[in-house]
Order: sequence, then structure tokens, then C-alpha cells
Amino acid sequence: MMRPLRGVIAVSVGACLALLSSCSSPDAPLPEESGRDIHTFSEPEKVRVKHIDLDLDALFDRKILKGTATLTVEKAASSNAPLILDSRDLSIEKVEVSSDGSKFTATTFEFGKPDPFLGSALTIPLAADSRQVRVQYATSPNASGLQWLDPPQTAGKRMPFLYTQSQAIHARSWIPLQDTPGVRFTYTARVRTPKNLLAIMSAEDNPIGLRTGEYAFRMPLPVPSYLLALAIGDLTFQSVSRRTGVYAEKPVIAEAAKEFEDTEKMLTAAEELFGPYRWGRYDILVAPPSFPLGGMENPRLTFVTSAVIAGDKSLVSQLTHEMAHSWSGNVVTYATWSDFWLSEGFTVYIERRIIERVYGLERAEMQWATGRQDLEAEMARLSSKDQMLRLDLRGRDAEAAFTLVPFEKGALFLLSLEQAFGRNAFDAFLRGYFDYFAFQSITTRQFLEYLRANLLSQRPELAAQIQIEKWAYQPGLPSNAPQLRSAAFLKVEQQAALWLQGKATASELDTEGWNTQQWIHFLRYLTPVPDADKMRELDEAFGFTKSGNAEISGQWLLKVIRRGYEPAYPRLEQFLTTEGGRRYLRPLYEELMKAPGGRARARAIYAKARPMYHPTARAVVDEIVKK
Repeated sequence: MMRPLRGVIAVSVGACLALLSSCSSPDAPLPEESGRDIHTFSEPEKVRVKHIDLDLDALFDRKILKGTATLTVEKAASSNAPLILDSRDLSIEKVEVSSDGSKFTATTFEFGKPDPFLGSALTIPLAADSRQVRVQYATSPNASGLQWLDPPQTAGKRMPFLYTQSQAIHARSWIPLQDTPGVRFTYTARVRTPKNLLAIMSAEDNPIGLRTGEYAFRMPLPVPSYLLALAIGDLTFQSVSRRTGVYAEKPVIAEAAKEFEDTEKMLTAAEELFGPYRWGRYDILVAPPSFPLGGMENPRLTFVTSAVIAGDKSLVSQLTHEMAHSWSGNVVTYATWSDFWLSEGFTVYIERRIIERVYGLERAEMQWATGRQDLEAEMARLSSKDQMLRLDLRGRDAEAAFTLVPFEKGALFLLSLEQAFGRNAFDAFLRGYFDYFAFQSITTRQFLEYLRANLLSQRPELAAQIQIEKWAYQPGLPSNAPQLRSAAFLKVEQQAALWLQGKATASELDTEGWNTQQWIHFLRYLTPVPDADKMRELDEAFGFTKSGNAEISGQWLLKVIRRGYEPAYPRLEQFLTTEGGRRYLRPLYEELMKAPGGRARARAIYAKARPMYHPTARAVVDEIVKK
């Protein structure tokens, strides 16, 4: 149940009538939301997991984790309900219960019918005094939340690597637990590995050098299951500041530490804007290229793909994004995957505020403009129900939430509030919001009620402009959504136009000082795709095919496929067999499948690349290439 709202300011009846759909009057109620997460079998309202103790062996020869998870539970008053956990492809050897945490007694357990999205419910009966449940289990070699890399798939090429990816609902594939963002818990872990490997987790007590083969961790702040993270490999550490540092394989560490040397500046900027950083340290793991996401905001240990190391800090917005989650998502969490925008929309907004403070307004404007362009293109292909912030995910995998709508439409909603009420007032509101809901999981309705009471009600003449129901519960964008322009992009367009009109050769264009965002905008602006001779001219002038910047390469290779530019096909194959990020794989494979002769090429490349991809990336590409 939500606590009573603080700081409510009275609004006159006349003012409420003026607010229309934005008014907090009972006459304009928000849609009902149960807060029930449809992507979990668990029933936390009856029995809730409060703490987990993990004790695991990482068996690289078998590619499994094996050990125990001891769950401390809290039962609702007078509840005789069993403990229901989420699981996917787990082998359960034994389950025991205890009333005092010292003496355990074996009990029965039962798996429910497997669901293609959710896995299987694991039901464990509880006695009246049961307080701990210990599950002895092993994971599957094909667990969706684990990727086991052989030495050739790593940067160092000498030792194997394991990393987890628990979001969206993949924690259940490596731990039996209540796998829902609506349940937060503390945890400890003891992890045993081969002695030449280092284990680190999204928790306290991460080692910075000594390899013992046995590691202990503790997370005293309650987190949701999707933020559980473990990595094991031939890792080394380099400090960046008093409270920040980088873990990476040895061939990558120096370059990564240089790329992320502004981490402390970004963290300080975020604190100045939105309040104290609550997690202690902020460290970074540079994951192998197969990592399926740009980054993952695991507390105290952000995972980022090596693809963001461009050499000029042009892609550090990915790191800024994950850092911003330390407030939105990690401190205040969404209660269900339908409320995903409460994490990602806030985070994109905060990310761009940090970028503006550290790298300047021009760079932030470019990111806002690109984000709006990307959102409009995305919504053009999405159904109306997927264009709403509060999503209807009934009958679908939680992964269906991962479009640009929660990210970019959510951020635009917040920007519209900033523009209407002023930056100072909105920043104060956000700081209060993070304090009020700290370490809770909330719904869209709870946020909107808090918004009405603590911001909209203060300026009813402005609140009428906001159209909160249009933003949250209707498709598309309100007519008064922020229109975003970038002066730097206008200059790019002017140069591109000169070339397209034949008024200048590619080598004569004024591109000095362009950053990644400007090059991406340049390539996008070149429509229709230039013919083969023009593609060759661009390539000779700017070296697109040889670019080591993953974002620029991704944009260039889309044009390569559309035009059938043969000289770049070897680079296309190299890119698809070395980069595992879904943001690159999906558009490139989709474009290949549409191109003349592309279906055979896509399938041949995928046959080579598939073993390198993370299970979630394989699922994405499997759907594309089998069509």
C-alpha cells in the first residue's frame, strides 16, 4: 500500500475545472492499476523474500552454477500460503526449511507447468514457523541469464569468462527467487571459482587484485532481482577516483580507464542535481563484445560493452545512462514491467542533464534531437498499444517492454514538465521524489498521484498544459510535446546538402571536429542511399568501412546493405561476428533479410556468429533469420 502523500497543496474548485484531465480532483481519476506483476508466479503479498544467501560453485567445465540459495521469508499475518518461486531450467536437488536458520529439515517441492516466457513455478510448503528456505540446485548450461565464454571469445584469449544478465526476467534462470521488480531484498554471496579467475558482483567487498578462488560479497541495501549480477574472468582493476574504478581484461584495462576518466565528474554532477549517491562505490565492468546490451545498471558495478570505448569519449553517454539509474531504477524501482518507463524515461532525462553539465549544452541538444528522431521512427512501426508509457504486456514476454517508447517518450514527458514548471522547481520535485520513494517499487499511478500532489497542484494554470493521461495511457505524443532542434546538426545538414547537390566533393566538406553524434546524423541524412560510386567516394574520404566506432559502423553498414556496396561486405561479416549488442544486430539482420541475396548471407553469417551471441541476442536473431 502506498503511504499517504506528503506536501499536498490545496487547489480551488475553479482551478481544478481548468486542469481538465491533469487535475488531481476525484472527478478526474486515474486508471486503476492492481500493481500485480503478471511476469512472476510468486505471490509476495502472501509470502515475501526479504534476504538471500547464495553459496555457489562456478563449474566452467560443465558451464553451470551449482550450490544453494537460502531465502529468508516474511509471511503475511495468519497466512498459511506456500512459498512460490520463479525458476527456469533449474535442477533442484533438495529443499529444506528452518525456523531459526540453524537447523534445517527436508521438505517437499513441486514444479508447475512450464510457460514459454515465465519458466516454471517452484512451490514449497511452509510450516507456521518457517522463516528460512534453503534450495540446493544447479543451473542449466543453456541458462538464459548466463553466458559462458571460451578463451577465444574473450579479449585476453587465455582464460574463460562468465557474466550474468538478469534483466528482464532472467535471474530465475540462475537463482530460484521471486523474480519481479516489485520485490526487493538484501543478499550475501559466497562464490568459488578456478583460482586463476577473479569473481566480482553487484555488491560490496569486490576484490581489486588478489585471486583466492573463493570470494564473499554483501549487499545491505534492498534490490530487485533484475539487478543481481556476477562476472568471473581474467580481470584486473584500475582506480579512476576515490570511489570509482574499472574492471576489465588486461588488453582492455588501460584504454577503458582512460575512456572513463570523467566518471567522478559525472557522478558529482548527478549528486549536485538530484541528491546523494546512495550506493558507496561506483565501479565499471567492461564486458566482452558479446554483451547483449549497451550497458546494465547493476548497483555498485555497472556492466558496459566494450563497444562504447571509442577512444574519444563520444559514447560515454552509455555510461552516463547506467549511472543515472543509480537514482531512477535502482533507488526508485518500477513495480511491474508495464511500468518500465519509470526507470528508463527518468534515466534518459537524467543522463542528458549530466551530459549537459559535464560536456556542454550542444552535446545534450544533439542527444535530445537524435532521441526524438529515433522515437518517431520507432513509433511508426509499433502498434498503438506499444506507444503508451504504461504498457499492456498481457500474454507477452517482459522483453516486449524494450522499445524506445519507455526511454524516449518517458524522457520527453519529464522534459515537458521541466519546461512548463522551470528547471529549479522540477529539480526540487525530482529530489523529493527520490527521497520519498527511496528503495521502494512503485506503479505509474503512484508516480502520477505524487506528481499531481507535489508539482502540478502548485501551479494549476501550468498543469493544464501537461495532459498526463495522454502521455501515460494513450498512444503517440501530445501535440505540445517538446520539439527539439540542434544547431550542430543544422551545420551537418548544410554540409550533406552541398555533397548531395554536387556542389562539393566528400573530401571538400567541412567536417573538422565532428563527434560521433554528428557523423551518425550525417549518414542518416543521406537519403536515398547514394549509389555505389558515391558510397566509394564517402568511404575514401572518411574511412567509414574501417571505422572502429561501433555506432558509426552500425549506421554505415545499414547503408552498405541497402546499396549492396560490395567492398564493405567483409567488414559487415566481421562486425556481425564480433559485436553482440542487440541494438546493432537487430537492424542489420533485418536489413539483410530484405536485401537481394541477403537472406543467404544473413544465415551464413549467423551460423558463424551464433555461438558468440548471448542467449537473449540469439532469441532476437533467431526470430529474424527464420522468417
